[in-house]
Amino acid sequence: MGGTKWIPGDRWRMTGPLRVDAGEVTADEILVALGEGRSVVVSTEVLGDDHEVTLRHDGDQYYCDTPTTLHTHDTREEMLQCIEKHGYASDS
Repeated sequence: MGGTKWIPGDRWRMTGPLRVDAGEVTADEILVALGEGRSVVVSTEVLGDDHEVTLRHDGDQYYCDTPTTLHTHDTREEMLQCIEKHGYASDS
């Protein structure tokens, strides 16, 4: 799937959510997009089914909206751990 080619800090293209496949971008790129006010929609596979997870940040709280639950994180570090734990980002 994937989305529009995105370069961190390149605000002129930021009109909607950043759409990526799991592992397509780094955790830092996801966090930069969230810090710039964009939501990130990650397409991922869970138990053989395709799902979309929406990650967002409201300036205070980080949110992970999965097909079954909405959970929150208080800090950037907690969000990073979630992104890494669930394989939403690439290793590099």
